[in-house]
Amino acid sequence: MSKAKLYYVHDPMCAWCWGYKPSWQVVEQALARELDSQIEIIYLVGGLAPDSDEPMPEEMQKQIASYWRKIENYLGTQFNYDFWSSNIPRRSTYPACRAVLAAREQGAEKAMLSAIQKAYYLRALNPSDLEVLVGLAEELQLDSVRFRDAIQSADLNQRLLEEIRFARTIGGNSFPSLFFEREGKCRELPIEYDNPDKTLSQIRQWCQQS
Repeated sequence: MSKAKLYYVHDPMCAWCWGYKPSWQVVEQALARELDSQIEIIYLVGGLAPDSDEPMPEEMQKQIASYWRKIENYLGTQFNYDFWSSNIPRRSTYPACRAVLAAREQGAEKAMLSAIQKAYYLRALNPSDLEVLVGLAEELQLDSVRFRDAIQSADLNQRLLEEIRFARTIGGNSFPSLFFEREGKCRELPIEYDNPDKTLSQIRQWCQQS
């Protein structure tokens, strides 16, 4: 029997994905220990907000900052609110998504995702900016010339759009989302922000089913 697949649909600049990160790491690490031969984990960037050079309206900035406070109060997630005064925010996450795909080409997809999240939420840097993303690639000791060329290429942008479309076809319309696929049948898993064991229990059960 072929491996089952677990799709993790995310956006590097999604605050709820940042809040979910500790629980997701528990799930991912447990599956790697227990079910590595039975399940393949696949990351999909979902594309929260298309490219835009327009400054984010003040009301939207306040709204997103309020989401940060909600997540902080619910999960204890850390946020650096200096971001809002230190940058010109834009509602544009596609650059960060392309950065993840460009890093994937160099075997550093997860490292780049983590670097973007920390840059955004802890360091008050703006991952909508190309130079910030190239700087993160340099910090990760990637080939920064190759990275810059890739992130600006039409080919990689096409792959981003195709990945977003695929995520939508399986139901990945919100972030984070989890989907378990086996033999062509795809089922969504509820996101358990503070109970990763519940997610693991469901995945173990589905993996054991013939």
